[in-house]
Amino acid sequence: MAKSPVPVSLKQFQEKAEPLKVVINGQEMIAEVKAFSTGSFGWNINGKMTITVDGKPLSVQIGMNMTVVGSKEAARE
Repeated sequence: MAKSPVPVSLKQFQEKAEPLKVVINGQEMIAEVKAFSTGSFGWNINGKMTITVDGKPLSVQIGMNMTVVGSKEAARE
């Protein structure tokens, strides 16, 4: 998939983007607005939850990035 130009700058994204609600296995988590060290931007979730398998609780760690495609090349201001 070809990258298309990002219509907002990093500054606009940081000022206007809002956290996103993400549901994993019926449990709500909040993805926070994030500027990544790579220069890209998007949303990030880090956390833990318990998921039951065969009646047994399993503790799982969650790490998820949602990166705006092409954001590394977006304007900074």
